[in-house]
Amino acid sequence: MPVGLIALALGGFGIGLTEFLIAGLLPQVASSFAVSEAAAGRLISGYALSVAIGAVALTAATARLPRKPVLVGLVALFVIGNLLSAVAPSYQVMLLGRIVAALCHGSFFGIGSLVARSLVAPEKKSRAVAVMFAGLTVANVLGVPFGAWVGERWGWRAAFWAVTAIGVLALAAIAALVPGRAQPPTAATSSSRPAPPIGLRAQFRAFRSWQVWLTLTATALSYGGMFGAFSYIAYTFTEVGGFSPSDVSWLLMVYGVGLVVGNLIGGRAADRDRDRALVLALLGLTITLVVFGLLADSAVASVILVFLMGLFGFAGVPGMITRVTDYAHGAALPAGANVSASNLGNALGAWLGGVAITEGLGYTAPLYVGAGIVLASVTVMAVAAHLAGSPAHR
Repeated sequence: MPVGLIALALGGFGIGLTEFLIAGLLPQVASSFAVSEAAAGRLISGYALSVAIGAVALTAATARLPRKPVLVGLVALFVIGNLLSAVAPSYQVMLLGRIVAALCHGSFFGIGSLVARSLVAPEKKSRAVAVMFAGLTVANVLGVPFGAWVGERWGWRAAFWAVTAIGVLALAAIAALVPGRAQPPTAATSSSRPAPPIGLRAQFRAFRSWQVWLTLTATALSYGGMFGAFSYIAYTFTEVGGFSPSDVSWLLMVYGVGLVVGNLIGGRAADRDRDRALVLALLGLTITLVVFGLLADSAVASVILVFLMGLFGFAGVPGMITRVTDYAHGAALPAGANVSASNLGNALGAWLGGVAITEGLGYTAPLYVGAGIVLASVTVMAVAAHLAGSPAHR
């Protein structure tokens, strides 16, 4: 795999920290600002909604610009947002910092996924995307538990200072390692494949495909189900499973290992039979969330099931990304829209999970809510696969 993928993975690592770190720190942040659990949860849902807006707006605004400077600028925005979160004197400023950091998220992964797949042969496109997203998954294995550990000992602000420093490192790596030729192809580009559309009108024409819309819907529902459960997983562990707050960091590491394994397996499986791999991954996640809800009071079962939750939850990510970009013929805007869809799903899942807890349904309720959302994604993906025909479109 090209060295530029390492730089993209490092950027994904930093952004992954920003997105997921807050889940392990949610009780601390709520206590620090004297806000409710549901209000603290809006630091997750607000971030997700901002990602959804930024992914489309910034991708559209930068569609004609060279991709490397765009990626560098997006990571700079990420650094500014996390710095603001680290020094936030109030909940409102903290939320603002989350919003600023979130604006770069969708465009980074949307544009970065197109750059990643352009650096390898077509038959390895899902694996290349999986390598880029490996940074996102490694953030859960090393970064998120580390952040929870740092937050427990030195406070949640120290965790955000660490993320800011990692963002600076990622910015330098992308500037040094991503090829300067990583930019939108033009009609003059010499390639056996047609150049992707770069004008806004041509970009929007990609949305005429029903397969694009079905994939975006399946993406939103799958992410919504997983992160609806994940957003409140610290409470599930401590209030139902009987774990101590200090256990949350290593439990999140187990979840992160599942993400890494699922991402790599999913990338290879998608390069073989994409739609079949996606349906199986979503079914596996649905079953895992239901069983987790039933056995959340068992410490041993919780460890196993949080690993499977990560594995099945991320196994479909590389395939979903290459699926939407294939049906969009490589257009950047649908790639950004895919990230928007995932974060709209995150916001929906986090909100519904918070409502379930507020209504007194208990800390296992987000798991059942998540299972129901993912089951809807299974249905949508099955319809998309049926319409695409068999074998799956690759």
